[in-house]
Amino acid sequence: MKLAIVQDDICWADKNANLQKTAKQLSELAGKADLAVLPEMFTTGFTTDRLDLAETMNGQTVDSLKKWAVEFQLAITGSFIAEENDNIYNRGFFVFPSGEIKTADKRHLFTPAKEDDYFAYGNERLTVRYKDFNICLLICYDIRFPVWARNVNNEYDLLIYVANFPAKRICDWDTLLRARAIENQSYVCGVNRTGVDGLDISYNGHSVLLDYKANELLSFQDNERAIKTTEILTVSLENYREKFAVWKDADRFTIA
Repeated sequence: MKLAIVQDDICWADKNANLQKTAKQLSELAGKADLAVLPEMFTTGFTTDRLDLAETMNGQTVDSLKKWAVEFQLAITGSFIAEENDNIYNRGFFVFPSGEIKTADKRHLFTPAKEDDYFAYGNERLTVRYKDFNICLLICYDIRFPVWARNVNNEYDLLIYVANFPAKRICDWDTLLRARAIENQSYVCGVNRTGVDGLDISYNGHSVLLDYKANELLSFQDNERAIKTTEILTVSLENYREKFAVWKDADRFTIA
């Protein structure tokens, strides 16, 4: 599977500008990638109190994602601000090249920024099957809670975190991504933004694709705005899991 990481700045609370920019970026990946990964809240930035930016599943963002997936024949994943049943969610999505979309909402809301004052909690993980990979999508703050990401019985082969992770804590991001790869014996992709948001918070990227031993397959320089693509295969992962079957000794548990 050819995976593309889109690391870029996000125009603060400006959906139209971000949608126009993303359309151009994804058009350049047509025929070159199977999956494009966008940052958390790619249309707005991490705005927790701008509820006017929320959209239904029939809104402009979802319509655009479906259109792009079909037109450019690639899957797209990330998150946006969603509204459903009078609740607001930080909603993760995975759109297939057919236009089909699967979603799940962020489980761990970032209480230091009062995300929980405005958003409702999710209670499911988003896991999909695509291009011979089982793929799990989680969102930003979820990375600090390894139980939620635990890969019991190799449920997934690729774990994706989409984020707005600030530069002042970027060492945590770097370290936790590697830990998730090693402990779950899985490819791990972390996609973060760059730039300065409307709250004067700085982001320096550090998006990365790691293999199941936490070796870097794709990486970005500080503050680099770019799109990078590489190919990953399930066969090497399966061979590693067979030869070093740590996963068989994992604890079994159920999350209530």
